[in-house]
Amino acid sequence: MSRRPDISVVIPLYNEAESLSELAAWIDRVVTRERLTCETIFVDDGSSDDSWRVIEELKQRYPYTKAIGFMRNYGKSAALYCGFGAATGEIVFTMDADLQDSPDEIPEMRRMILEEGFDMVSGWKKRRYDPIGKRWPSKFFNFTARLVSGIKLHDFNCGLKAYRLKVVKSIEVYGEMHRYIPILAKYAGFRNIGEKVVEHHARKFGHSKFGMERMIKGYLDLITVTFMSHFGRSPMYFFGGLGTVMFLLGGCTTVWVIASKLWKQLHGLPLRGVTEQPLFYISLLAVVLGVMLFLAGFIGELVNRCSSDRNRYLIDKTL
Repeated sequence: MSRRPDISVVIPLYNEAESLSELAAWIDRVVTRERLTCETIFVDDGSSDDSWRVIEELKQRYPYTKAIGFMRNYGKSAALYCGFGAATGEIVFTMDADLQDSPDEIPEMRRMILEEGFDMVSGWKKRRYDPIGKRWPSKFFNFTARLVSGIKLHDFNCGLKAYRLKVVKSIEVYGEMHRYIPILAKYAGFRNIGEKVVEHHARKFGHSKFGMERMIKGYLDLITVTFMSHFGRSPMYFFGGLGTVMFLLGGCTTVWVIASKLWKQLHGLPLRGVTEQPLFYISLLAVVLGVMLFLAGFIGELVNRCSSDRNRYLIDKTL
């Protein structure tokens, strides 16, 4: 049986042919200097340039190179998911292919996991070589993610991260969830998450593949991952609870409006018709919405009951 590599380096890429040779040589220098066994996993996310041809050449130069190529562009999360599935190293690293992440950070991040007991270590690009149009939205995004998740990281979206192998095998990254891997790891039970200030380099070739629309997607994904982490296995707790509250408020208000009219009518006081009061219609709307939310929770429970992984739990220890 072949020995497990010390590290796996997963590199998602899209149209980065110009930087791949330099990146592969940089990684090779680091692992040779540190006397580490390594596998480098390039995941080509449907590139339209010569990226795959360059990877084939790198395979001849560095035999520990592995590669996965998509038929079309699926996104970074899909690339990471497939790369994590192929990784076998004791410690798994992720980094971008554009040479903005430094492989020289690998030894220290590996040490933090092995010696300090972290489950994962996230890079923090404290000094960034990005335009201000990317830096300030990123700061606000990271502030919101810290507030919602309770994880004290400065840079959730840094591409340079290190994980124990069992972490990447225990989480599922999809859609645009690569931004929230620390949150996914936390809710999977891996709470010992560290951070390291890492060197950030200016982009040497090409241009960024991400536009400002990622900020909108980022906040929508934050809502999704937070909801799924808390209520993914029990949607009735959220929808049923909220629906019950709305139904009771709407029902009680409706009864109060009708009872108030009857009381005034009984005592000969000036009154308005029930159907002339906006509050009556708002109450009825609350009742209807409450019923709909309750039914949504009930249907969610039925769907969850049919899920193949409804009883999938991560077991850490047995005796």
